[in-house]
This record gives sequence, C-alpha cells and structure tokens, in this order.
Amino acid sequence: MQSRKRAFVAAATSAALALGAFAALAATTGTAKADTASAAKPAAAAASSGGVKIAYYDQWSVYGNAFYPKNLDTEGIASKLDILNYSFENIDPVNLTCFEATKASDSTNENDPNAGDGAGDAFADYQKSFGSDISVDGTADTWNQPLVGNFNQLKELKAKYPNLKIVVSLGGWTYSKYFSDAAATDASRKKLVSSCIDMFIKGNLPVQGGYGGTGAAAGIFDGFDLDWEYPGSPNGHVGNHYSAADKANFTALAAEFRSELDAYGAANGGKKMLLTAALPSGQDKIANIQTDKLGQYLDYANIMTYDMHGAWDATGPTNHQDPTYQSPSDPSNPISPGTEKYSTDAAINAWTNGDAAYGIPGGFPASKITMGYPLYYRGWTGVQAGSNHGLYQPATGPAAARGISQVAGTAYYKELSGIVDNASTTFWDSASQSNYFYNGSEFWTGLGSQGVQAKADYAHCHGLAGSMMYSLLDLDASATLFNKIVTATNGSASGCSNPTTPPTTPPTTPPTTPPTTPPTTPPTTPPSGTCTLPSWSASAVYVGGNQVSWKGHNWQAKWWTTNEEPGTTGEWGVWQDNGAC
Repeated sequence: MQSRKRAFVAAATSAALALGAFAALAATTGTAKADTASAAKPAAAAASSGGVKIAYYDQWSVYGNAFYPKNLDTEGIASKLDILNYSFENIDPVNLTCFEATKASDSTNENDPNAGDGAGDAFADYQKSFGSDISVDGTADTWNQPLVGNFNQLKELKAKYPNLKIVVSLGGWTYSKYFSDAAATDASRKKLVSSCIDMFIKGNLPVQGGYGGTGAAAGIFDGFDLDWEYPGSPNGHVGNHYSAADKANFTALAAEFRSELDAYGAANGGKKMLLTAALPSGQDKIANIQTDKLGQYLDYANIMTYDMHGAWDATGPTNHQDPTYQSPSDPSNPISPGTEKYSTDAAINAWTNGDAAYGIPGGFPASKITMGYPLYYRGWTGVQAGSNHGLYQPATGPAAARGISQVAGTAYYKELSGIVDNASTTFWDSASQSNYFYNGSEFWTGLGSQGVQAKADYAHCHGLAGSMMYSLLDLDASATLFNKIVTATNGSASGCSNPTTPPTTPPTTPPTTPPTTPPTTPPTTPPSGTCTLPSWSASAVYVGGNQVSWKGHNWQAKWWTTNEEPGTTGEWGVWQDNGAC
C-alpha cells in the first residue's frame, strides 16, 4: 500500500525558515472500471446518518498560501463546521512531552529519519503578528500582547463562532516518530497527556520571542486529535519508532487522554472536552489497532479514506486515490494476506465488522466514524487515453508541480479549476463510484461532484457520523469543494444498496445537522412521573426526532442510529437527554 506523502513548507521564524514535512494517511481496498455514465448502486431503502463536519486547518497555511484563520470566516467555512483540527504539533524527542519550538525541520528529504526531530513552529502558533487586514476581528496585533499568531486568531474566530470546537492535532506524517515511546508505559503516557493539557488546554505556553506565559492560550482548544501514523507499523515515515506493544498502548494512550480531559472538563464547569483520532484505512495498518476497544474513548474516528494510489508510482498505472468500492478492473496488487484492494468500503467494514484475514475484530461504532474527503488531487503526466480516458494507463511520471502546492504529482483544488468538474475532462467510474479527470496528457484523481455525493450516500447508508476534510488550504476562494461536501453531508441518501443495518422505515424528512453546541441543561419543564415513551432497543433503527425512554430519562435521536445506548456517548452523541421521566 502507499502512504500519503503530503508535502508542506512552513516558515518557523520571521526569517521564514523552511519547514519540510509530510502528513501521511493509510489506505483501503479498491478497484474500478472506467466509464463515463453515471450508474448508481441499486437502491433499496432511503437512509440517513449524522451530519458532523470536521476539517483540518494547517499551521503553515499562513505562509506561501496566505490562507489565514480570517479566511475561515470570510469564505463561510467556520459557520458550517462542527470541529476544526489545528495541525500539527510535535512530541519532544528528549522529554516525550508536548512542546513548542521555533525550529525548522532539519531536512525536507522524505528519506531522512530525523526530519521531524525537535521541529515545530511556535512562530506560526503564537509569535507571528497579524495586521488588521488579515485579522479575524479586523484589529491589528500590538507589541505588548501576550499572544499573537494563529492561536490568537483562532481565539478571535471562536469568539465570533462560539459553537465551533477547535482541537489540537498531535503527530501527522513527520511528527509521529516518538508516539511509540511516549505511549510505552503508564508513567510515560501520563507525562505526555498532562504536558499536552497543560500547554494547549490550560494554555501555559513557554515564553518565546516575547510571547506566551501562564494561561496565554487558555480557552482556545477543546481537546485533541491523535494523528499517530502508524501504531505498530513500519510503513510510517522512515525512522519512526514502532513496536508490537503499540497495539495495546495506543488504546491505553487514548484512555489516558480521555480520563484527563474528562477530569479537566469536570473541574471547569462540566465542559465537554473532545478526543478524536485520524486513523488508517489500510487493513495492514488497522490490524495493529484494537478496533473493538478504542471506540469507547473517542468522540470521533476520522478514517483517512484517501491516498490509496498516487504518483509515487511514477510510471503508473494511474488509479483512484479514494475509490468508494472495489472494481474487478483495478490492476493494482492485492493487499497481503488477502485478495482485497484498497477502497473506502473495505476500510469501513474492517473497522466496524472486522476482517478475519487480518485478525481485525471490528466492533468500532459506525456512529463515531467520519469519512475522509481529500481536498487535493494526485496526478500523472504522459498518460495515453486507452479505452478508459486515461484510467489504469501507464504514465511517464508525476504531473508537474503547480505554483502554490509545489509538489510534483499533487495539486490543490484551486489549481485544477479548468479540469475538475469540467464536462470535457471529468469522467465517472461507476464500479468504484469515483470521479477522475483527464485532459489528454494529465490524469488526476480526487473528488468531483458525483464522487462527493457517492461518498456521502455511503456514509448515510452505513450510519456514519459525518465527514472529515483535509486540508482547507487547498480550497479555492469560494470554498467550492468544501460547500459540496457540506451540502452532501447535511443531506440524506436517496437509496441504499447495502447499509450495515438498513432502516426498518425510511425517514419522512432528512435529519438536520446535529447542533454544534448540544443542550447543557434539561428542559425547563421536564416530564414527570413514570416513563411513557417506548423503551430504547439495541436492535431497533431510529431516525432524527424519534423519542425513547431509557434508565429513567426520555431521549430524542438527533440523526439515524442503531445499537447506540442513550447516555453512553456524551453530549456529542446521537441521543439528546430530554430529562427525567
């Protein structure tokens, strides 16, 4: 399988030191057959699931991309998100703690095992001054503020959108080297987690460049996103530390984060603190995670259902980076030990239902899974049309680097405006339920309008929580692709060919997006007396608006669900507590 090799360059000081890194993701099994006709899977019954929307804002967006937190406001993004992941923070190789450092990566060489050692970008985080023209609230930073940089801009964004939750994403492709060490013992786990909470939740930033100090960043972040790429696997960044013990230790690390975040929230007015994780979609990597145990500690699992193919295979054959289903026409090699190939369907099934060939037990709640949507594209050049408009054809190399992304074989949505969703260059693969793009020489793989809808339909039909998008800086100024994903996520599927648990009756109206800030108090006039509503049943299927009683309380479903016990998934779960009977 192929890891995501998503390059970025950031400046770590006012002198704009180069910080090279890669954020990588895992893959799934998938195959495809090219054709240009839209052929949906046969419909059986209407279904819908959650409308949670999560997206990544990259730390380095403020440099060459000039994509500031203000853009999340002016482009209408912040108002449509539930959770914003701020990526990425690193683990100190010496102390195995969260830390801040104004130190560029020592190398942009993908084969350098020490590329991320001690690297960070405290300058972008809380030392870069913003003028009034690029500030969220239109006010320029002053010299005597304790906090500037992205953190202060996120603080202003949160003041404008109080329902928006913001979490710190720890790790990523280049910064996952020391997860295994930090998770190895109870003592090391406690040390890492307490340091992360102290620095990013309590906001006790180290004083650097005249900024920071005790409580300087308090109140900005609502939790953490764990982006360990990958537990127990040699297929992360070269030089990553890994061990067979990572499988149990990752669960233990999540449990420690959950425990300490809950304790912090309880001590601060009962505030809900979030814990999410970016998780692999290749069965070879999922096999190193306790799918049946991890879910109890996470609010959401952001499954990285993309980067299954790309121009790291420089001469092809071309293929989809994010196929929804397998196709018999896919020429790629199967994943050992099975005969599967990468696809979203195989990944979700492995997480929820298991995969015996890999010893994956499954058991992860579908209602906590968000499907990953790439906002960038992967491409080849020198591709002949063949019989499928360039699909599964040899190439002469990666597509040339664009001026903004500057990585051969990768392009942002905004760099492909004349190709993506252009009628003459956009094609639909009905077998894999994926779009692809071909202009006679260049072949690009990624999301088109049909592909977005197909993935959202899959999520609705399988009772998933919603969508995760990487990364916002790839968007055009109109946030075109983002808005298509939001619309599809907020909608419902017209028909489901194979939902994991098909609804007994179709919903009469599509469920609305779950509230970004769930009620913190019961109704002013709670029901009294004995419970008169039907009792919750683990085998029943519920849709938005359905009401049940359970353990002395009345509950109302916010969206499609089954086998999710009321009161066990917190205020961000599907069930809204309407008070005691």
